[in-house]
Amino acid sequence: MSEIRVVIPAHLKTLAHVSGEVRLEVEDPVTTERVLDALEARHPVLVGTIRHPETKLRRPFVRFFACEEDLSHDPTDRPLPEAVARGREPFFVVGAIAGG
Repeated sequence: MSEIRVVIPAHLKTLAHVSGEVRLEVEDPVTTERVLDALEARHPVLVGTIRHPETKLRRPFVRFFACEEDLSHDPTDRPLPEAVARGREPFFVVGAIAGG
């Protein structure tokens, strides 16, 4: 079990009534899927905001970052970087902006 640091967008912090980073206990190996499962279990109000509640696919305009890498298109069952898995670096959920 690892303590993971997660940074979510401001509007999701408001919805979940949290401030700052969210700290979650996640089973090893730490993956995007397990982090999001733990986040939604801890804050059920977030179910459906980051990924589709049935398919578990990432919502449009939501991106995942860790250790300065865009992990948005990586398989969600791939282990996250060691620095994230050990709590040294946060996992970021970011709202993307489109337009010109």
